Amino acid sequence: MMSGGKYTTIENQKISGSVPAVSDPGHVAVKFEDSNLETFPPSEAQGKISGGSRPPRDADDTFSKPRSGSDESPPSGWFHSFTVAAYKPYFDVDTSDVLERIKDSLFPFNRSFSEKTASHPDLYGPFWICTTLIFVAASIGTFVTYVAHKIQKKEWDYDINLVTWSAGLFYGYVTVIPLALYIILKYFSAPAGLVQLFCLYGYSLFIFIPALCLSVVPLELFRWVVAGVAGFMSATFVALNLRAHIKSSGERWFLIVAAIFLLQLALAVVLKIYLFTVTV
Repeated sequence: MMSGGKYTTIENQKISGSVPAVSDPGHVAVKFEDSNLETFPPSEAQGKISGGSRPPRDADDTFSKPRSGSDESPPSGWFHSFTVAAYKPYFDVDTSDVLERIKDSLFPFNRSFSEKTASHPDLYGPFWICTTLIFVAASIGTFVTYVAHKIQKKEWDYDINLVTWSAGLFYGYVTVIPLALYIILKYFSAPAGLVQLFCLYGYSLFIFIPALCLSVVPLELFRWVVAGVAGFMSATFVALNLRAHIKSSGERWFLIVAAIFLLQLALAVVLKIYLFTVTV
């Protein structure tokens, strides 16, 4: 306060007003609450985001299970057969398992294929065996006919029907025959697993892949021998693996096994006539 042209201090003077005097605080320690900013994302997030780092919703397995919180439920009954999840277990197989089953199909007298695939039959091997057979049959047949035409100096035209015919034959055979056998065995009170029949018949066709490759040898007798041996091994593989199971169907089990064996031999004859035979 100024008094007589001089300044005086107001430390010892009493001042009235609404503002109280502030005492000397001295050293003030500032204390912060424990925060969770050291880690990202925070362990206790606020708002609508729940704690934890999660992948986006569209990265989940939305094909096999519905999203949480939705009213959508997985189909049941016959509708389940038209979903991808219904066939996913039959394609969940290792390469070593497929190779082991292929090896068993090449040694038909072991009769251990049905026991090994009883708990876990697959459709992966049969699908790729049939697909490989289609392309091998088309390519080998085309190559053999091309060479034969060139040797005799005749004009050669590519036959696209060879691919469609092979696809219809192999895919149709491994689908229709096991399905018919499934119905027959069920009628004789000796039901077998439909997928296991598909698996058995699919692997039984593997022997025809090397047989088709050997058909490039331009000897008709040799081709007949190759087709006969392949057909016999394939028929024996199917018949012996089904024999123990079909025995429970009664006295007619031998007729069923004989029909299975002859039908597989008929397939070899058809392959010899339409794929192993070269006409110029």
